[in-house]
Amino acid sequence: MRSHAPSLVGRDPQLTVLERAMTDARQGNGGVVFLVGEAGVGKSRLAAEAVGGALGSGMRVLRGRSSTTGPAVPFRPLTEALMSLFRGGEPMDDLALGPYRPVLGRLIPDWDTGERESSSMVILGEAVLRLLIAAGRGQGQLLLLEDLHDADPETLGVLEYLVDNLEYTPVLLLATVRTDFSDALDLAQSARRRGVAGLLDLQPLSRPQVHEMIRAQLGAEGTDDVPAEVMERLWEDSAGSPYLVEELLQSMIGAGTLVQGPDGWRAVGDLRRDVSSALARGILRRIDRLGAQGLTLLSAAAVLGRRFPLTVLQRMTGVDDRALLSHLHAGVAARLVLPDEPAPDWYSFRHSLTVEALFTQMTPGQRADLARRGAEAVEELHPDLGGDWCALAAGLREAAGDRVEAGLLFADAGGRALVAGALGSAVTLLSRAESLLGDADDPQARAGVLENLLPALAEAGDFARAFDLADDLHALGGAGLSPVRLATLHTRLAKVAHTAGRWTDGNRQIVRAREVLATSPDEATAAAVDVTAAYLALDTPGADRTQHAEKLARSAADTAERHALPVVACQARELLATVARERDPEESQAMLEQALATAERHRLPLQRMYAATRMGGNAWLAEGDTSGLLAAREEALRLGSVNIVHTVDGILVLDAVLRGDHEGAAAAAADCLAVVRRLRLAPAVRYVLMAQAVLAAHRADRAGMEATLAAFTEWDGAGSQEEPLGLGLARAFCGLLEEDRDLARAELRTLVALEAGNPSTYHLSGTHGLVLLLDVLAGDADRARHEEVTATAVARMRWNRQFVLLSDAVLLGREGAGARAADAVESALTVAEPYPLAQHLGLRLIADAAHQDGWGDPVGWLRRAEHYFHERDIAAVSGACRAGLRRLGAPVHQHRSGTTGIPEELRAQGVTVREFEVFLLLAERLGNKDIADRLFISPRTAEKHIASLITKTGAANRADLCARSAALRAA
Repeated sequence: MRSHAPSLVGRDPQLTVLERAMTDARQGNGGVVFLVGEAGVGKSRLAAEAVGGALGSGMRVLRGRSSTTGPAVPFRPLTEALMSLFRGGEPMDDLALGPYRPVLGRLIPDWDTGERESSSMVILGEAVLRLLIAAGRGQGQLLLLEDLHDADPETLGVLEYLVDNLEYTPVLLLATVRTDFSDALDLAQSARRRGVAGLLDLQPLSRPQVHEMIRAQLGAEGTDDVPAEVMERLWEDSAGSPYLVEELLQSMIGAGTLVQGPDGWRAVGDLRRDVSSALARGILRRIDRLGAQGLTLLSAAAVLGRRFPLTVLQRMTGVDDRALLSHLHAGVAARLVLPDEPAPDWYSFRHSLTVEALFTQMTPGQRADLARRGAEAVEELHPDLGGDWCALAAGLREAAGDRVEAGLLFADAGGRALVAGALGSAVTLLSRAESLLGDADDPQARAGVLENLLPALAEAGDFARAFDLADDLHALGGAGLSPVRLATLHTRLAKVAHTAGRWTDGNRQIVRAREVLATSPDEATAAAVDVTAAYLALDTPGADRTQHAEKLARSAADTAERHALPVVACQARELLATVARERDPEESQAMLEQALATAERHRLPLQRMYAATRMGGNAWLAEGDTSGLLAAREEALRLGSVNIVHTVDGILVLDAVLRGDHEGAAAAAADCLAVVRRLRLAPAVRYVLMAQAVLAAHRADRAGMEATLAAFTEWDGAGSQEEPLGLGLARAFCGLLEEDRDLARAELRTLVALEAGNPSTYHLSGTHGLVLLLDVLAGDADRARHEEVTATAVARMRWNRQFVLLSDAVLLGREGAGARAADAVESALTVAEPYPLAQHLGLRLIADAAHQDGWGDPVGWLRRAEHYFHERDIAAVSGACRAGLRRLGAPVHQHRSGTTGIPEELRAQGVTVREFEVFLLLAERLGNKDIADRLFISPRTAEKHIASLITKTGAANRADLCARSAALRAA
C-alpha cells in the first residue's frame, strides 16, 4: 500500500505570508519571497501550494527550475518560466517593451534578432522586469523559480535586479533556495537585510507535526491508529524532515515492518536500522520492482543528472516508446520521478538521494560507459549542440573520462555563452575547458580557449585573473604556437586593459604583440593590433593623443580594406571620423559613409547603427538638426541597443536645454536619469547629469548647478569627455547670468587649459565661440585671433557660430564698419534662433560695445534682452539691461500685465501695453474719439499715443501706421 498526504502539515504561518504577498501583487504591490531550507524540508511542496492559490485567484503563473544536469546553463530557469507566456496562444502586447524587446531574444528564441549591442545583466534585468509587468497587468503574476542554489550566475544577476525593482509592480517572485552555501543564498540574505525581500526560513517539523503528517500519510484518524513506537522512530530518524518522514515510512511499508490490519496499523520486527542504509534500500527496493529494464533506464537517467531529457534517455537505452512510458509511469507511481512541468519531455528525480542510491549500484566503469553513451546520444540527436546540449555533452564527456573532447566541448559552450552575453557562465565553462586542455599536448586548442576567456574575464570585471594569464601566453609562445595566434592573444589582453582603463598595461600588451609579429609579419593581424592600439591611444592622457590615434586608425583602415576585414574597417573609420570632425566635417562625413557602406555590404547591423549614430551627432553639432539622431535612435530601438538609445536621449536633453525648452528638458532628464542610474550606464549618467547642470545654470540656479556637478564628479566626471561641457555650458553661463563676467572668463580659462592638456572630441564647451566673444569684448582678442578661430571647423558648428558672428560684429564696429557690423548681428540672430537664451544673452553682451562705437541698435537689443530675462526671472541680467538703458538715456518702462502679447519687434521699439492697444484699433481706421471710447480714455490721450507710435515705429504718418496695424492683424 502506498501512503499519501492529502494536506500540507505545519506550514500555516508561511502560507499566510504567501497569501498576503499574492494579494498585494494583484493590487500592484509586488515583491519577493525566498523559501529557504535544507533539502527535503518541504520548499517545493509549499511552493506548489502557493501555485494552486495563485491559479485559484486568477493570477498568471510562470514556473522555472534551475538545472543540475551537467554545468549550469545560462538563464535556464528564466527561459523556462518566460516561454510559458507563449504556449497559451494569447498574443503578447510587446509595445511597452520598447528597445528592450530584442534584448529578450537571449531568453525568448522567437525574439532573437541575432544581434546584441550590450551584454549587461542589468539591461536584461530591466527587459525582464518590463515583460513581467506587461504580462501581469490586470491580473497579477506569480514567478516561481525553484532550486536557485543550482542557478547559473547570469540568472542570479538578473534576479538581483528584479529583487530591487519589483515593488509597485503586479509581480510576486517566489524562489526556493537550500541552506547550503551558495550565491543564491547570499542573494536572498542580502535582499532580506536591505528590506527588499521576505525570507521564510522553513524549519524541520516539530514532533506533533511529524505525528500529524504520519497520520495523514497513512489515512489514520485517531491517535491510537498508528503504533507509538513507529511514531517515535520516524520522529527520531527523520529529524523533522518531511521528505525523510515520507521515505522512511515508505521503507517501513515496503520492508513489511509496518503493516495494516483490520484493527489498524501495527509494527512487525525491528524498527531500528541505519537511516541512510534504510533509505537507500527502500529506494532500491522500489526500483527493483520496476524490473531489470527499469533499473537500467533509471541508472542511465541518473548519469544524465537529476533532470533528464526523454529523447536522450531513449537513445541511450534503446527502449521503445511503450516500454519507456510504462517504466516512467511506474517510476512516478513509486514516487521516484515526476514530470518536469515547465519543460516538456523532461523528467526529474524527486530527490537527489534517489540519484545517490542508484550510483551505489554502479561501478566507476559502468558510470563512465553510460556517460559516454549519453554524450553520443546527445551528439546524434543534436549534431549542432545548440542551446543547453553542448554543455550537457561536455559534462558527460568529462564524466566518461574523455578530457580532451570534454575540454573542446566546454570551449565551444563557453564561446557560445560569451556571444550570448552570459559572461559568468562563459567564464565558468571556459575555465573548465582551460583546465581540461592545460595538460593536453595541444597548445592551439588551449590558445583558442584563451582567446575567448580573456574578453570574458574583462567583461566580467575579473581583470586580475586576466593579467595572470599573461604568463600562460609566454608558455604558449614556446610551445609551437604561431606568431599570429600569439599576437592575437596579446591583442585580446590589450582590449581587456582598455576596458579596465589600464592604459599602461594595454599599451604594454600592444608592444608584445608587435614584437611577436616582427618575427613573422602578418598584415591582417597587424590591422587588428593597430585599431586596438588606436582606441587605447585616444583614451591615454596626452596632448598628442588624437594625432597618434588617427595615425594608427588610418593604418588599420588601409590594411582592413586590402584584406577584407569589415569589422576592423568600420571600427577604424568610426574613430577617424571622430578625430577628423574637429578639422574637416566633410572628411568626417566621408569616413562615416564608408563605414556605413561597409556595414551594409557585410550585413553588420550593429556597426551600421554606430556609424548612423555618429552621422546624426555630426549633423546635430553642425546645424542643431536632431533628425539623424532620432533616426539612429529608432534603429537602436529595433536592435535593442539600450546603451545607444539612452545616449541619444542624453543628447536630446542637452539640445532641449539649449533650445530653451527647460520644462521639457527637466522632465526628460529625470526620466532618462532614473533609468540609466538603475542600469548603471556611467557614460549616459554623466552626460545627463552634465545636461542637468547646464539646465540649472541656464536658470541662474547656482546651488542646483553645484549640487548636480557634485553628483557628476561622483560618477567619475573628472577627466571625462563631459567635463569641459560642465565648465563652459554650465559654470561660465551661470557666471554670465549672475552678471559676473570676470568669473565666467576665469571658468573659461580653466576650460582652455583643461582641453590643451587632454584634447576632447566634444566641441560645444566654448573654446571656439564664447571664449572668443568675451576676449574680443575685453580687448584681449583682435582680428587676427578672430580669423584664427574662424578657420577651424569647430567654429562653424551652429552653437559656436552665433558667438563667432557676434565677435565679428564687435570687431567690425571698432573698425568703423557699422553697417557691416549690424548685418553680422542679424546673421548671428538668425543662427541663434533655435537658442533663445544664448541669443538674448549675446545681445546684452554686445550692446555696450555697439553704443560705444556708434553702430547697431543697442537700445532695441537691450529692450529685447531685458524683456526676455524679466519673463524668466533672471533678475541680474534683467536689471543690468535696465541699467544699460538708463545709461543710454532710453526710457525704462515698468512691466505691466499684457506685455507678452506685444510682438517682439514692437516691444524692442519701446511700445507700451496701452500704445499696443491703440495700435491694434488703428487697423479699423478709427478716429481718436472712437479709440478713446473703446479704451475709456480721452481723445487727447489717444492722440498722444498715436504720435508716440509714429515716432517709435518710424511710420511715415497715421495712414502708414494704420496699414501696419492691418497687416499685423491679417498675419
